[in-house]
Amino acid sequence: MRLAWRRAARASSSGVPPRPKCLVSWSSGKDSAWALHVLRCEGRVDVVGLLTTMSEPYDRIAMHGVRRELLVAQAGAAGLPLVAVDLPMPCSNEQYESRMAAAIARARTEGIECIAFGDMFLEDVRRYREDRLAGTGIEPLFPLWKRPTAGVAQEMLAAGVRAWVTCLDPRRVPASLAGRAWDASLLDDLPADADPCGENGEFHTFVSAGPMLARPIPVLSGDVVERDGFVFADFILDDTSPDDS
Repeated sequence: MRLAWRRAARASSSGVPPRPKCLVSWSSGKDSAWALHVLRCEGRVDVVGLLTTMSEPYDRIAMHGVRRELLVAQAGAAGLPLVAVDLPMPCSNEQYESRMAAAIARARTEGIECIAFGDMFLEDVRRYREDRLAGTGIEPLFPLWKRPTAGVAQEMLAAGVRAWVTCLDPRRVPASLAGRAWDASLLDDLPADADPCGENGEFHTFVSAGPMLARPIPVLSGDVVERDGFVFADFILDDTSPDDS
């Protein structure tokens, strides 16, 4: 049963059905941040938290390599609590699915009815997410689905999204892009076959400002290292910056 019909069965005394509680699958990057913004603009769900996977040994967001302190700052600026799922490293597919299944089961007991993802066009990724949530009572949402990525990139930049390249695949884009701002200049420097939003795994980002955040997050760039075939750029919270809140 779709969410709209479930709502009808639980209308409040005012006659207005409550909005379904929703988590956003949160990577700290621009796509999940823009999904949050779109959901808030549409107003059809009540976003109540950010669901994030963390690498236990490194205390960083899995794949993106973003420090927990930056994630916490993001959640605070977004005004949302974190739902962190800690993963061992290395992490087998069985371990990943087991820990995610436990997190989803807990979310359902807390009244969560949907999880939103920032995916745009990868059919296999969407199918995997749908399969994992099938039968859980939680519905997957894809607020950015099939939107042309070049257009989405321009929308984000025009809205004031500020993001930084934290991780990239040097087989797809130049390693020199690691640590750079994701801006019009970077888009111009991407290879012709690279997606402007990095949807094929070309690169990943950290969002430090945008309409989904109540205040910008000041960051400083750090070391750039190559590990496991990927290039990672470290960023730290700039606690010397004046508080913009």
